[in-house]
Amino acid sequence: MRERRLRSDAIPRHVAIIMDGNGRWAEKRGLSRNEGHHAGLESVRDVVRSAHELGVKILTLYAFSQENWNRPKGEVDALMTLLDRYIDSEVDEIDRNGVQVRVMGRMEDVPRAIRDKLEAAVERTRENEEMILVFALSYGGRQEIVDAARQLVAAAEAGKVHADAVDEKTFASCLYQPDLPDPDLLIRTGAEWRVSNFLLWQIAYSEIHVTDRMWPDFRKPDLVEAIADYQQRERRFGLTSAQVRTGDLEDA
Repeated sequence: MRERRLRSDAIPRHVAIIMDGNGRWAEKRGLSRNEGHHAGLESVRDVVRSAHELGVKILTLYAFSQENWNRPKGEVDALMTLLDRYIDSEVDEIDRNGVQVRVMGRMEDVPRAIRDKLEAAVERTRENEEMILVFALSYGGRQEIVDAARQLVAAAEAGKVHADAVDEKTFASCLYQPDLPDPDLLIRTGAEWRVSNFLLWQIAYSEIHVTDRMWPDFRKPDLVEAIADYQQRERRFGLTSAQVRTGDLEDA
């Protein structure tokens, strides 16, 4: 695939990816699902490096959903092992490249040894400013909204916030990573047209790119293709095309 040229002034600031298709990729090749997950790890390495090279400032990867805990124990254990290996093998390069690591999700469900490694990676890279790499781990969009609501209820019961004062900004401040901007571009691999409980609050106005490419085959040219598609979009945020072109909110 010949790599397309991108406009450097229109690189999405925040890209989020639903990494789908490991199992189907493996099944088509007569391999186990775990072998598919292992192959997908190479795509993670390539895409993190490529996003950094292209100038993406925030990359959020849907690494493991809350619902994934319901998969067979052998598959869950294999995924946790791969995560463990990824941290060990990549944290030095990530740190050298000035990438800051973050995690979001119900981390209390993650095995302690892996949680400790993730927390160490987060602490080690805390001051890095080149790019932010977020792993959505033991994550669910509905669960995040529920956790935010619980936080607000607790604040209300403590007299710290009044119900009438709760607006979108207040609610968003209780999400897992409240300081990050919403994704500009959401990519889903594997040709599935659903958001799978991912960043339900944050993707309200994200541009969505779905590709037939299974995650283990997804590489830099595919990321470039997704960004090129994004650069063809007109982002209106509820306005008309005329308002976007002129910057005149009175122009209907």
